[in-house]
Amino acid sequence: MTDTRTRPWHGIMVATTLPLRDDLSVDLDAYAEHVRWLLANGCDGVVPNGSLGEYQTLTDAERAAVVHTAVEAAGDGARVMPGVAAYGSAESRRWAEQAAEAGAGSVLLLPPNAYRADKDAVRAHYAEVARAGLPIVAYNNPIDTKVDLTPTLLARLHADGHIVAVKEFSGDVRRAYEIAELAPGLDLLIGADDVLLELAVAGAVGWIAGYPNALPESAATLYRAAVAGDLGTALPLYKALHSLYRWDSKTEFVQAIKLSMDLAGRPGGPTRPPRLPLTGAVETAVRAATEKVLAEGLR
Repeated sequence: MTDTRTRPWHGIMVATTLPLRDDLSVDLDAYAEHVRWLLANGCDGVVPNGSLGEYQTLTDAERAAVVHTAVEAAGDGARVMPGVAAYGSAESRRWAEQAAEAGAGSVLLLPPNAYRADKDAVRAHYAEVARAGLPIVAYNNPIDTKVDLTPTLLARLHADGHIVAVKEFSGDVRRAYEIAELAPGLDLLIGADDVLLELAVAGAVGWIAGYPNALPESAATLYRAAVAGDLGTALPLYKALHSLYRWDSKTEFVQAIKLSMDLAGRPGGPTRPPRLPLTGAVETAVRAATEKVLAEGLR
């Protein structure tokens, strides 16, 4: 697919799941095939080593290999935005430097997540990682990190010259307008699948996406219609997909998306502990939502 984006972090950047063998070792060949498949089916790029990629469970060697595999499979480093989250700022910087050496076009960075950092600590964290030289997309996930990148703080980080965009995962779609007012040059990226339409019509220029791992074609149609303001196309498709997309914002999102991939014929497979396979009502709900979408012919 021809890359028509003006910046590497624009468009549909899929937060990729990571194929694991039955013994839970990383299957890099399957991962490379998955990256190529996503790009061939309407997506613009990939985000390896995010939470969906189970980066917290990877060894340093595995994590580095995933980035190299993604860049090689994509054929263009501008299509790859590795996650560089870590407990320490120096470690995040090292992962950003590794991404740069591998040829990636940008990186995705959480705020400090080892403790509830104040504003000065957050600014110092992003300044340290920015020294690696790659454009940084901030990731605001106050639910998990307990550190909120508010519109005011994001504007300050952008004014510092340390971030180019934000993956907004707070769930508060009202923030899109305040961010645009306080930092008009900061790009807004959709951070959760189940607020895609709301943030797209609010001016988002990208989507760090989960469910395209299983169903990329319908996702590409939905995203492009939404950012173009074509609600006649986007709204019914969004309604059809939303019962599935909302699993992207739940605790079991990794297992849910991998199960949906299995049902769609993609390499979902197992997860590493502490994530356990879905069971009971949760598994039933994910299966039902996925089978309903597939029965409607959405892929």
